[in-house]
Amino acid sequence: MGTHKISIWFIAAFMSIPMLSYSAAATEKAPFLEAYSAVYSTVWKKGISLKVEGKQTLSKQTGDMWEFAFSADSLIASLNESSQFYVRDHQIIPTKYQYKSKVLGKTRKATLTFDWKKQLVRNDVEEKPWNLSIRPNTLDKLSIQLQIRQDLKQGKNEFDYLIADGGYIKNWQFKREKMETINTKLGRLSAIKMIRTDNLSKGKLTSFWFVPKLDYLLVKLEHKEDGESYHLDIDSFKRL
Repeated sequence: MGTHKISIWFIAAFMSIPMLSYSAAATEKAPFLEAYSAVYSTVWKKGISLKVEGKQTLSKQTGDMWEFAFSADSLIASLNESSQFYVRDHQIIPTKYQYKSKVLGKTRKATLTFDWKKQLVRNDVEEKPWNLSIRPNTLDKLSIQLQIRQDLKQGKNEFDYLIADGGYIKNWQFKREKMETINTKLGRLSAIKMIRTDNLSKGKLTSFWFVPKLDYLLVKLEHKEDGESYHLDIDSFKRL
């Protein structure tokens, strides 16, 4: 099973219809997301099914820094991702992204270090570093999930992002669909459904469900492409 399958399991790579009505005053006062810990079950299917448990944590660090982390482990593979960042005017500003996966004994590592004064990101993949120019508001592929949630919380209607990933700056786009009531292990929840639109022409369909009353927490994800599928469902959640 190739390393690229791991990123399909844990789209975060990783990672709201007309939402609720917001007044300008309420939008201005809305705080950043709350610190929390959540556990998800993920199922990847292509000929066989593989179920893995993953843990996601958002925690406040020293000063104005935050850390967003995801980890998962199974008998044949493991994944650890983290993003360090701060927030300015509801915009996430990443400073470092770290990735480590291990599949059937083969390890892959990557570190992205953002230098906002020089508008560069240093990509250090397999100890072969190089620099890439970036534009303001560029995110890493993990922190984008938090930026989507923050934009939903602010009542925004456009979801268009620049992502530093794989040595390139990529444009990820999302569309807010409808409100749905879904069954989860946390009970029946009213969720905002969103889909990723920039890769639909490639035969990929990724859908996300965010719950307003849980600070727009991601509670469900479905990804389909080329006869395979990946499902993520929340198992537990607690505020820190």
